[in-house]
Amino acid sequence: MRDGQGRAGLDYLVYTVTTDCGREASMFGFAGRSALGAGHLAAASLRPFFVGRPVLDREAAWHDWRTADRWWHHLPIYSYGPVDCCLWILGAEAAGQPLWRYIGGARAEVPVYASSLVLPDAAAYAAEALAVKAAGLKAYKIHPPGKSLAADIEIHRAVRDAVGADFPLMSDPVAPYTLDEAVRLGRELERLDYLWLEEPLPDESFGALREATRILDIPVIGTEVLPKHPYSVAECLATRVVDGVRADPSWSGGVTGTLKTARLAEAFHAPCELHTTIFQPLELVNLHLNGAVTNSRYLELLWPRETFGFGLTAPLPITDGIARMPETPGLGIALDRDLIENDTLEVL
Repeated sequence: MRDGQGRAGLDYLVYTVTTDCGREASMFGFAGRSALGAGHLAAASLRPFFVGRPVLDREAAWHDWRTADRWWHHLPIYSYGPVDCCLWILGAEAAGQPLWRYIGGARAEVPVYASSLVLPDAAAYAAEALAVKAAGLKAYKIHPPGKSLAADIEIHRAVRDAVGADFPLMSDPVAPYTLDEAVRLGRELERLDYLWLEEPLPDESFGALREATRILDIPVIGTEVLPKHPYSVAECLATRVVDGVRADPSWSGGVTGTLKTARLAEAFHAPCELHTTIFQPLELVNLHLNGAVTNSRYLELLWPRETFGFGLTAPLPITDGIARMPETPGLGIALDRDLIENDTLEVL
């Protein structure tokens, strides 16, 4: 990993919401570097906040939590989302509808693209892009090392040469560049016909991002780690900090927050490209959200898929690079309880 803290394994939380009548829903949650640390924060703040609230009053809870979090809690951006997901799942199951139709169905399938991890060199990226294409996925996104602009440009060229002119490619450098370097990479990606340039600068660098967006023809995408979606994103759209935005049910405040950001972007005729949530149960929520919005072009999955393919009792419903929406009530695939029990460090 580029932060110099690479280690085996992934910490995750499992949130469970139980109703007075005995129904329950669970969802994975991002945990940063410590499931125990993130879990204690969430349990101390969110559990007392939600006790006694009606399951279907998701909108009231959203606004009440926004106020409470501003005053005393200040939780990480990934804390609230899983609880909100559980509320939506409970509602969909009670209504007898798959989550995407309960939200408001827009489409029954969506193409899938693969996102790289950070790889050692241009040859490794080219080989992986070819493997992604051979597996039938519909696009490939590069996360370059970000240590040398020249090396990153070489990687993007090598991948385009490998997959040919017609295979969609994207770039997500994860904020390593100066403004001048971001523009230089963007110009090269325009020549290579990449679909978008994502987060070449930090999401909060509004002035520099706005200038890059103004100069470049390739769409600049951002906002995935901005806190307080959709309110923080509104400024980015209204003043063209970016051409398109990112959201997901893990970091944007659950289904509720993701929908708010996607609808906001829709009002500006801008894309809201749904961001990978890393963990398969949350990716399944992301799939349902893709079925309920029209301005996200793909479902994003990290590659290699087998590294992240845990947490559900069945694989995500993907065939020939197309993900199809489940038709059974709720999520459509159960969480892997045996895995969860085996991985549990503490119940809070």
